[in-house]
Amino acid sequence: MVKLERFNSLVTRFTDVADFIIVYIEEAHPTDGWAFGNNIEISTHRSINDRMKAAKTLQVIGQPKCPILVDDINNTANFSYGAYYERLYIIKESLVVYEGDRGPIGYKIEEVEKWLARYVGT
Repeated sequence: MVKLERFNSLVTRFTDVADFIIVYIEEAHPTDGWAFGNNIEISTHRSINDRMKAAKTLQVIGQPKCPILVDDINNTANFSYGAYYERLYIIKESLVVYEGDRGPIGYKIEEVEKWLARYVGT
């Protein structure tokens, strides 16, 4: 949840400049798959209802400061954006202007923060 806290700080800082969303995709470490023993236990999504329930868990526990959208069970957004399992994008006027590397190593909120700061001239 540390990444979500940093993301929330970014949302708060730039809320007047950008619209933020989280797209909830396939679970990276499901309890019935490659699990890490996280404090939140979510199994592999076998239906859209499973994914919706997992996104609701994120909403309640993580309290993101932006809307959560849910990828369909065929993982259309995940495959379209190569998000597997987490990735940051900036889309301006329907064009991708920033594409971060895949997480967890490539998930760099500070790069998005720098881009937005340059955009607003701060």
